[in-house]
Amino acid sequence: MVNFWKDKNIVITGASGFLGTHLCNQLGKLEANIFSMSSAQYDLRYQSQVESMFDSFIFVQPRPIVFNLAANVGGIGYNQNHPYRLFTDNAQITLNMIDAATRYNIEKFIQIGTVCAYPKFAKPPFREEMLWDGYPEETNAPYGLAKKLGLVQLQAARQELNFNGIYLLQSNLYGPGDNFANYRSHVIPALIKRSLAAKKNNEAKITVWGTGEATRDFLYIDDAVNGIISAAEKYNSSEPLNLGSGQEIRIAVLVYMINQLVDYRGDIEYDQTKPDGQPRRGLNVDKAKYILGWKAKIQLREGLRRTIEWYKKEVGI
Repeated sequence: MVNFWKDKNIVITGASGFLGTHLCNQLGKLEANIFSMSSAQYDLRYQSQVESMFDSFIFVQPRPIVFNLAANVGGIGYNQNHPYRLFTDNAQITLNMIDAATRYNIEKFIQIGTVCAYPKFAKPPFREEMLWDGYPEETNAPYGLAKKLGLVQLQAARQELNFNGIYLLQSNLYGPGDNFANYRSHVIPALIKRSLAAKKNNEAKITVWGTGEATRDFLYIDDAVNGIISAAEKYNSSEPLNLGSGQEIRIAVLVYMINQLVDYRGDIEYDQTKPDGQPRRGLNVDKAKYILGWKAKIQLREGLRRTIEWYKKEVGI
């Protein structure tokens, strides 16, 4: 089979992040030429910085494919404390990147969106056409709406400028290399860290935010990367495309599964003064299966096991 990615020039923003690191590694294995861009090099909130970045590969041939993964992102606590910063940073990054890309001679633009953009009370599994059926859940809304601006911008650019940009909606990612920092971590790394600490310290219980009744769709990082690469190669539509596991799991079940895997046998206390976030989340991935021939392969229990083992090695447990 012909390797589509061999010797392709690839620009990846947010390359030092969780998703960016894995995407760079996989495209490198496919023999692409990677231009990895991080916030340490260019602050994409500023148009002049974005244009400087594009200037750095303006004469590169063949024309580059650009993956925009750059984002300011965190868990529920971070979202609650920084709604304005989340909205403005992500809106500026997305708008600046797409605007500059339309004026440079690139082959294709891939914008990574978020499941947080879906309406609060949408009924899972979320289909792509449900994206505009209501307002997002409040703690996620500034981030989700800022990211959703990119879809409108890409659709307008395709209509007016014949610009080839696609928009991918991801469910909650997890896996080795995830962010385990207390302030920024999402639910899976936060729970793994908490359960391991409770086991080490012989704590009688752990406390989990919310009721445990909210549901999520968790996508293992390798599956996410393979879906993004497949879409970049095969998908050329103005309509958004879901990438998820296609499975919905209650947080209470997730907590139980993680505690089993780390062998923590204490009690679980749910702090119902803390928010659940969106009540339910699950993506319909029929479109990706039909168009790309893609579906998630790593089951949640196996993905959690791999993530736990990676984290234990990282911290020397």
